[in-house]
Amino acid sequence: QVQLVESGGGLVQAGGSLRLSCAASGRTSSTYAMGWFRQAPGKEREFVTTIRWSGGSTYYADSVKGRFTISRDSAKNTVYLQMNTLKPEDTAVYYCAVGVTYYNGNVYYTLAQSYDYWGQGTQVTVSS
Repeated sequence: QVQLVESGGGLVQAGGSLRLSCAASGRTSSTYAMGWFRQAPGKEREFVTTIRWSGGSTYYADSVKGRFTISRDSAKNTVYLQMNTLKPEDTAVYYCAVGVTYYNGNVYYTLAQSYDYWGQGTQVTVSS
């Protein structure tokens, strides 16, 4: 089992920045990727970004490319999401997730079903 705890959400004005953290504990040695997803009210959960635990390769949704940056601290089993130039449409609950199944290609980690463990979510609200 892997436990995930997100933090760093909050209220920010458009154009501002936030940094989310997700700390993993438990059987983290099987981690192949960690990702961030988000869900706005009345919408489906959508992929934001993912990072390979070994090698650190990343993949971003087009909607956040150039504004968001995912990074990891392997020693702390923590992944970060730096969000800059935030827009009202970024308002959502942000979830981090761990995938313990290997897929040959980052594109597979854009799918929620590729992840096995999820955090409880942290609210990000961007005011206009």
